[in-house]
Amino acid sequence: SNCLWYWCRCRYNTYYFLGAMLMFWILNLIFSYTASLFFGIIFDVPKYLYNAVGIVGACGWMVYTLFYDGLELHTIYSSFFGSLALGLLSHIMARLKKEPVILFMVPGIIPLVPGGLAFDATKNLILLDFSKAINTMLEVTLIAGAIALGLLFADQISKLIVSGTKFSKKHI
Repeated sequence: SNCLWYWCRCRYNTYYFLGAMLMFWILNLIFSYTASLFFGIIFDVPKYLYNAVGIVGACGWMVYTLFYDGLELHTIYSSFFGSLALGLLSHIMARLKKEPVILFMVPGIIPLVPGGLAFDATKNLILLDFSKAINTMLEVTLIAGAIALGLLFADQISKLIVSGTKFSKKHI
């Protein structure tokens, strides 16, 4: 009897845990999609690109979440991989839709920007807690640099792929 109670309790906790994990991923997907979509609206992206802009932004955020929460990497590395995925997807979507890359990149990067952390750094600076402010501002700067570096790498990778395909067609 005691063993059955323990088995039922463990089974319930496992289902509860799996449900909570599934809800975590679904909510991250929905909110990152809507954030990118609404910033696409603010930045005056054409209406027929709304869905594509939301998908690109959501994919970038989900890669960040996978590395940060799933693989437990530091937020700097996770931001780099998220922006790398975002940049590559932006280039792919720009080629598919025949539109400029910037239309997908700018709204898509919004979920990755460390705005809350920058606010905390400014708050600590105003409250004269300089040690916390300097550490937080350094982290914000490193995250912003990782995002920029990820986008730069994505741009260079896409240029290598495009020039590589043109190069192979010339010599055939």
